[in-house]
Amino acid sequence: MPLKGKTAIITGASRGIGAQTAHVFAAAGANVVLLARSEGDISALARDIGDQARAITCDVSRYSEFSAAIEETLQSFGGVDILINNAGVIEPIGPLDQIDPDAWSKVIDVNLKGVFNGVHAVLPHMKSAGGGSILTISSGAAHNAIEGWSHYCASKAAVNMLNRCIHTENAGHGIRAIGLSPGTVATQMQREIKASGINPVSQLEWSDHIPPEWPAKCLAWMCSADADRFCGQEISLRDETIRRKVGLI
Repeated sequence: MPLKGKTAIITGASRGIGAQTAHVFAAAGANVVLLARSEGDISALARDIGDQARAITCDVSRYSEFSAAIEETLQSFGGVDILINNAGVIEPIGPLDQIDPDAWSKVIDVNLKGVFNGVHAVLPHMKSAGGGSILTISSGAAHNAIEGWSHYCASKAAVNMLNRCIHTENAGHGIRAIGLSPGTVATQMQREIKASGINPVSQLEWSDHIPPEWPAKCLAWMCSADADRFCGQEISLRDETIRRKVGLI
């Protein structure tokens, strides 16, 4: 049980990659703190996992809620060893001149500010403990302009640079900051993308997407020393070498 005794906070834990990550980490011995806006879903997941899980309702775009979730985690488990920034949204999908500005901004609030909020709130505790891992879900959209995804591309590109800044400022304090670009994953977000009918990604078949268990297992591997050489960088699950290291091939 390679993560036994560790405590991981997982955002966007109600479904998809987040929910699968909770199962994988708990099976590896970690305490898991499940953050999402949907109280019912994360509470059911926590009951399914058992005593090593806690469900905390949290809107990651609100700093006060994220900070309170960190404090509750400290009270429950005594520390935070791993932060997994998984929460993300992509709707509304459409040309940037046709999207409601407030809706566009909400994507930035969740995808970018949500990551900053978690990092800002957890860093003092990790640094005082001598280190920790901050793992963030990135995307190929961080590096390529995709029609209809101006908010998603902009937020993921910013998060990629934020990850580098975390590393630059905090590697000396034992903080391991690594991004994960999983490729297209069979989650609810892909159903939303499919329904939009915009850009080639929406034309992919469901069988083209990898299962959410794959990035969940990769995140667990990223907590190991074997992934240290990627600190401050981004891992791509499209890379066959990485898939072999994770045990997916």
